[in-house]
Amino acid sequence: MPMTIPAALTLSPVVAGLWRLASWSLDVPARVRWIEQALELGITSFDHADIYGDYRAEALFGEALAAAPGLRSRLQLVTKCGIRLQSPERPYRLNHYDSSPGYVRAQVEQSLRNLRAEQLDLVLIHRPDYLMDAAALADTFRVLTREGKVAHWGVSNFNASQFALLQQHHPLLTNQLELSPLALGALDDGTLDQAQQLGWRPMIWSPLGGGRLFHPDDPQALRVREAMLPIAARLGVSIATLAYAWILRHPSRPWPITGTRRVEGLREAVAALDVRLSAEDWYAIWVASKGHSVP
Repeated sequence: MPMTIPAALTLSPVVAGLWRLASWSLDVPARVRWIEQALELGITSFDHADIYGDYRAEALFGEALAAAPGLRSRLQLVTKCGIRLQSPERPYRLNHYDSSPGYVRAQVEQSLRNLRAEQLDLVLIHRPDYLMDAAALADTFRVLTREGKVAHWGVSNFNASQFALLQQHHPLLTNQLELSPLALGALDDGTLDQAQQLGWRPMIWSPLGGGRLFHPDDPQALRVREAMLPIAARLGVSIATLAYAWILRHPSRPWPITGTRRVEGLREAVAALDVRLSAEDWYAIWVASKGHSVP
């Protein structure tokens, strides 16, 4: 029997991603204003990872929260850990995964310091670790939750069996997956089926294909844009908004993550919440992406 999902954590329908925050070169007041603009659009959930920006992005966001303490109560902090990434301060022999109890605890506590927070709303194991001891990791989840450091737990990029293994030992809130009109794997690998089966909502990274959707020389992107243009024109929305609407059409009720610093980009994502995409339009985009009709 599936374990009960924790008391609901309310994420905003669109989540703001901070992967590129360090490259935006915003000073503290500009970071505060960007957060405020996201909140004004109804985007209250902010997605981080310990490794983003060469381990710098969380602290940049934390500086903004420290400068405007009233923001913390208005937003949800999501972060990820479990990847040991080489950097000048972390001279690992190679990049590798680590879901060991000691490492997860250390990174959670570092994220709390970086983000100037007393509790993280949601922590995800960033990638499936082939050496993951599910029982030991679940024990770590329980202890850190009991200590008040993490409210909810989830995973990112796990396949269905990996999710089921950890879910057997501890309730998980979500699985953060790649899905876009250019990346269709989650539709066929069982992860989105599992989401509906167990009642959890997936978070979706790179809904615009990491920007590849707009690449002028990418054959798949060209096909998809050609199919999207008349649909977007008929619905009166941008290609970006249509891409978000295509994701939101899935019955697993996804939370798409937008990674843009542009306020207009945030608006385009939020605008998708008002788009009602027909099955025929959805499949027209799928067919263009695949390059062939349905089987």
